[in-house]
Amino acid sequence: MSAGPALRLAGASVELGGHVVWQDVTLSVERGEFVAVLGSNGAGKSTLLKVALGLLPLRAGTVAVLGRPPGEANAEIGYLPQRRHFDASSRIRGVDLVRLGLDGARWGLPLPRLGHDAQRERVHRVIELVGAEEYAGRAIGSLSGGEQQRLLIAQALVRRPSLLMLDEPLDSLDLTNQAAVAALVQRICREEKVAVLLVAHDVNPILGYLDRVVYFAGGTAVAGTPAEVITTETLSRLYAVPVEVLRASDGRLVVVGQPEAPFVHGHRHEH
Repeated sequence: MSAGPALRLAGASVELGGHVVWQDVTLSVERGEFVAVLGSNGAGKSTLLKVALGLLPLRAGTVAVLGRPPGEANAEIGYLPQRRHFDASSRIRGVDLVRLGLDGARWGLPLPRLGHDAQRERVHRVIELVGAEEYAGRAIGSLSGGEQQRLLIAQALVRRPSLLMLDEPLDSLDLTNQAAVAALVQRICREEKVAVLLVAHDVNPILGYLDRVVYFAGGTAVAGTPAEVITTETLSRLYAVPVEVLRASDGRLVVVGQPEAPFVHGHRHEH
């Protein structure tokens, strides 16, 4: 395992098509830390994951992933992209979907050969970890959205990553399943000592499980605990307009102001 934080950016800026997506971003994600990445559509949440994977170079500043330049540590990263859809005709079994994560083909990297027994044991272990034993033998197309998402997380975990990056894993799940997946991810952080970056549209279902948040807005980002970042003062400064953060009687956060908060309204995907 590499030394140092799972992810560290210092004075980082990214440009796409001549447009600066964000700049002067400094943050650190420690091992075993559960961090949500928040912000409006197009603010650069998914861009952060692409930078960490070495798919986008920085315009300025520095980035280190598991103590190495981005791209060099991808064998130690588990990555779940934005929601993949499995319709009812998808007949691949859940267990086979998880096993596909062993081949390393996503990064084009060779995987140290495991014996058949070792592979089977590892697949069984991660399916057990995500609580999918009862339905892993069924066709993926016959499962609910929450069940499919658990198996996709298991696939991302099967290579024992040090950093797990999940891009909108709660999308299209109901509130009960959102909270269940958040609780699962928190447990993975603790038990597997995996750092997790989770891009989220709505912070409320995961608020009680987080260690810290990274909030992108106004062409930059602020990192800290939810209580430090999701405040009237911080969001007003980021958006450069008056924004008010209110706490409802049920504990949910409501953000009032312009532009509208990403976890109140708006489309759920970045492009």
